[in-house]
Amino acid sequence: MTPDDEPAPAPPVTNQNARTRASGPFTVVEVSGEIDVATAHLLAEHLDAATSGPGPDVLVDLRYVDFFDCSGLRVLCRADRRAKERDGRLRVVSDQPRVLRLLRASGLAGRFPALPRLPDEPV
Repeated sequence: MTPDDEPAPAPPVTNQNARTRASGPFTVVEVSGEIDVATAHLLAEHLDAATSGPGPDVLVDLRYVDFFDCSGLRVLCRADRRAKERDGRLRVVSDQPRVLRLLRASGLAGRFPALPRLPDEPV
């Protein structure tokens, strides 16, 4: 089965930790609250939907998370792989020191170089 043969997931429902919206050419997944083993699946639903089509250009906005652990990193890595399999990309948006530290400590800062804001936001 190729990525194009996979059925698209149902559109995600906004929940207490994630919501998806379009912003120009991007799909923005806004994340808030705590992302841990108990809530990572809520983020995964949104990222699965955002990376389901051909050539996804996904921005994961982590500026409003209170906590983000390795469960969230696992979801990001899986979504990044899915996006690349479909000739797309996934980027992280964060200016949060705790998120940036986690990316560096996990060795993922090179894979996910964080943007300080959304590309279409005014400076």
